[in-house]
Amino acid sequence: MNPGHLLLRAYYERLHERMQEDRDRLIARVDELLSAEIMRQGFGNMDASRLDAYREACVAFLDERLETYNPIGIQYTFDGVSSRTAAELEFQLNWYNSRPEFADLVAAARSRAGAGVPDEMLHELAEDLIRQVGAYPDRSIMEAYTAEPALQKLPDYIVACVIEEVICGHRPAGR
Repeated sequence: MNPGHLLLRAYYERLHERMQEDRDRLIARVDELLSAEIMRQGFGNMDASRLDAYREACVAFLDERLETYNPIGIQYTFDGVSSRTAAELEFQLNWYNSRPEFADLVAAARSRAGAGVPDEMLHELAEDLIRQVGAYPDRSIMEAYTAEPALQKLPDYIVACVIEEVICGHRPAGR
C-alpha cells in the first residue's frame, strides 16, 4: 500500500475516533446550529415536530458519517475495483460535487506522506491532515448549501458545520 493511501486510512480512522469520542458534543452543537440556521434562512414557521424531524435527520446523518469513517466499516470489505465503483456512484448521487475536494484531500495526503511514513508518525500526520483540510466532504457540502440554501440540504449542512467546528477546529464561514 502506498504511503498516501496509508495516511488516508489513518485520517479516516482518526476522524472516526474523534467523532465517537465527541458524539454527545456534536449532537449538542447540532441542536444549537439547527434552530439558528432555520431562523437565519427564514425557512418559515417550523413547529416542534418538524424541528424534531430535522434534528433526527441531522443525528442520522452524523451517525452515517461516523460509519463512513469507520476503519472496519463496509467500505473496507470490497476490493479496489468495487471501492472505485462505489465512490463513483456516491459522487453521482450526492447533491453536492465533492470530486475537487476529494482530489485536494488525496493530494494533501500524498504530499504529507512523501515517499514513506513511519507507523508511529501516521497518527500525528492524520491529525495534521484533519487540521489542514477538514473532514471530507464538509467543504463541498458547505459551499453547495451556501450557494443555494434549501431545507432538503439542511441536515447535511448542519452536520458538516458541526464536524468542522467540533472535530476539526474550523469555524465555518458565516457561523
